[in-house]
Amino acid sequence: MAPLDALLTNCRLADGRIAAIGIAGRHIAMVSDGGAPAPSNSVPVLDIGGDLVLPGLVDGHMHLDKTLTGLPWMDHAAGPTRISRIETDKAILPYLPLSTEHRAGNLIRECVARGTTHMRSHVDIDLESGLAKLEGVLAARERHRDRATVQIVAFPQSGVMRCPGVLDLLDAAVREGADLVGGIDPLEIDRDPKGQFDGIFAIAARHGVGLDIHLHEPGEMGLFNVYEICARTKALGLGGKVTISHGFCLGDIPERKAAAAADAMAAAGVALVTHGAGGLTLPPLEMLRTAGVLVFAGNDDIRDTWSPYGTGDLLERAAIIGWKADFRRDDQVDTAFELVSAAGARALGIENYGIAAGAAANLFTVSASCIAEAVAAHPPRKLVLFDGRIAARDGAYLPESQAVSEAA
Repeated sequence: MAPLDALLTNCRLADGRIAAIGIAGRHIAMVSDGGAPAPSNSVPVLDIGGDLVLPGLVDGHMHLDKTLTGLPWMDHAAGPTRISRIETDKAILPYLPLSTEHRAGNLIRECVARGTTHMRSHVDIDLESGLAKLEGVLAARERHRDRATVQIVAFPQSGVMRCPGVLDLLDAAVREGADLVGGIDPLEIDRDPKGQFDGIFAIAARHGVGLDIHLHEPGEMGLFNVYEICARTKALGLGGKVTISHGFCLGDIPERKAAAAADAMAAAGVALVTHGAGGLTLPPLEMLRTAGVLVFAGNDDIRDTWSPYGTGDLLERAAIIGWKADFRRDDQVDTAFELVSAAGARALGIENYGIAAGAAANLFTVSASCIAEAVAAHPPRKLVLFDGRIAARDGAYLPESQAVSEAA
């Protein structure tokens, strides 16, 4: 075992055990039963006081470029339809007094303060703004790389086939640093699912990246595209690299059709990310998971041009999803937590995740007796560690990350 840089004692693990967690560099070097003392007088000891220690949270779906975080409160101007909100973005975002980089950075810090260590953000790529929003989020990602990881999806919010030239911009976005290619409602927005899928899957295959496709379409319309996505994924050998965002249609079709779609998604290796949207149907999460579909979750809109709600707190988001899914037993609430933690880590390809020897030292502490209480009450995070350093404490982001030894 590598020499320890610090030791966290009196840590409550998810299974209720009290343990000591040794930190060496950026990793957890040991997890031992009991509130063990430091192995030598030279190792700084930080007493966690029996608080729950959990792995850093994973936000699998958000929009850093749209957020209004850091600005004075603004009336929510977006209309009731998806197209009206898309057009509102174009009318508001370019004229805000804070840049994309500034606003995205504000939200990253808010999320880190609440225990999030990994994020996947969709970033609008359209004819009006080109790659400007991508450049802003890339800059914010770089500025905060010592606090969290940020995956970026090049997202054609306004459509693909209805906006000739967007495919070229998506290709350029991947070359500039986007990690995945996005898509949106191929029938409802583009009225050309073959054209959109031909284009975005070709870019993904050419660059060896994954896809994350917004699918808001209801009923049979959405179900048609679920099967199209599965077929394309299998044909191109992209299993494990494709996600359907939202998939509301899966919650408003007969159960037998939803079960068949779940089987198709599992066979193709297509994941689903949800955020428990208000006013819209929730996909059958337990059915999907039982079928073998990787289901994870994210906050989606966080005080932005699409919604005035949201704080960036993934424990609160897990509670919302659990409430909407009628998760009442502790094991069900644990599932809601898994959606914003281990399942998200698998979906984003985060390696060495968890509270175990050899895992990355990305974790947070919270005053709770178990995961279910942490989700239901979502109290402030006491400590947040990223790469073995303290990124936030007592619910506040630290301007400079702090070595655990300095806090001990």
